[in-house]
Amino acid sequence: MVIESKPRSWLTAKRLAAHGTTLAACLWLLYAWTLATPGLRDRNGNLKGTDFLHFYTLGALAIEHRGADLYDMNAQAALAAQRVPQAMGIRYLPLYPPHVSLLFAPLALFPYPAALALWWSYTALVYGICCYSVWLACLRLRKYGRLAAILAIALPAFFHLIAWGQTSALALACFTVMFFLLREQREFAAGLVLGCLIFKPQLGLAAAVIFVGIGAWRVVAGAALSAALQLSAGVVYYGVDPLRRWLELLRNAGAVMPLLEPKPYQTHCLRTFWSMLIPWPQLALLLYVLSAITVLGLTIACWRTSASAPLSLRYSVLLLATALVAPHLTVYDLVILAPAFLLLADWLLGRLSNSSTRWLGTVLYLIYALPLIGPFARWTHVQLSVIAMAAALYLILQMCRPAGSEISGRTETSAPRESAAPTPTRDG
Repeated sequence: MVIESKPRSWLTAKRLAAHGTTLAACLWLLYAWTLATPGLRDRNGNLKGTDFLHFYTLGALAIEHRGADLYDMNAQAALAAQRVPQAMGIRYLPLYPPHVSLLFAPLALFPYPAALALWWSYTALVYGICCYSVWLACLRLRKYGRLAAILAIALPAFFHLIAWGQTSALALACFTVMFFLLREQREFAAGLVLGCLIFKPQLGLAAAVIFVGIGAWRVVAGAALSAALQLSAGVVYYGVDPLRRWLELLRNAGAVMPLLEPKPYQTHCLRTFWSMLIPWPQLALLLYVLSAITVLGLTIACWRTSASAPLSLRYSVLLLATALVAPHLTVYDLVILAPAFLLLADWLLGRLSNSSTRWLGTVLYLIYALPLIGPFARWTHVQLSVIAMAAALYLILQMCRPAGSEISGRTETSAPRESAAPTPTRDG
């Protein structure tokens, strides 16, 4: 989400509100109609909640203390069909660490429909709190509260998060809390939160490399301690064998990737960008590694050489790098970019409109909207959202150095101490 301050810009608040309202109505009314069926199968024949069944089954395994079945697809499919008869024949590839099952044990105490309703409510609440907290930290966006709410509700990634019943709201919470801790220079605590991403390690990969690269050892130490404690919880509850099997699965993840990504056009990262575009797997993998190294190197350079640039810019770069570099990132995981939309919109509102800011505003709009047409990559073999994220990364990196020269050693543009920054004169 971004609002340009010049009358000539097409990204006016009024237009964005119209687009967001239309998109939200289309997405959520269509989804409500899809769900409006008797039983647990929707109009498309899919189980309501989709992936939540997997987490529900993991919770049931935790209740029954069946650590040996945490990575047994057949045993989980049988248990899922026993707990939810309409789930007969549905199988999931188990790749979550053992302790994740403990998080879902309380939900598994309820019948599936009630558990799903609770999970949807929890997901929406976490997402809303994260967006609201970041919006509050953005002084220039305060006058656009209604617009921010509309665009948050209409965010395609949030829609997919609910529709798939996935866990990415927890990752969003980690990145949101980490931002505020870094703003307060509580680096070890920020590391503890970063370590919580061990439940989706692909989303913590870029941040871990970046903080090692800039020598933020307190963050690294906190992350290592947090991850170790969480994995230890699984060992205490189940023993060491499930952890060993999980680590073995991670080492062989490449071999099971077709099972993990049956619809690669629903993924939005550099690895699948190249794998869809290049028909030769080894060359595609090489290009992914090279492009990921480039993104990480540029991000590390941004954090090292532009330390006086606003944290909002540097953290947005980190979030974009996280999405690009992750070896597996499905459309619902793009919800982690919600803070970047808000932070960058707030930063742009404090800058005079020029070609660079207009380009960044347009690219952010594309990142927001392009997941809607992701399925077209089945035929084009080009995931445009990845190109848009790479373009945004490049533009922000170009802006970091000039922005840093205008700001003192402080790191946050949205804090009260910078309230004198220029504000827009027209809201569209």
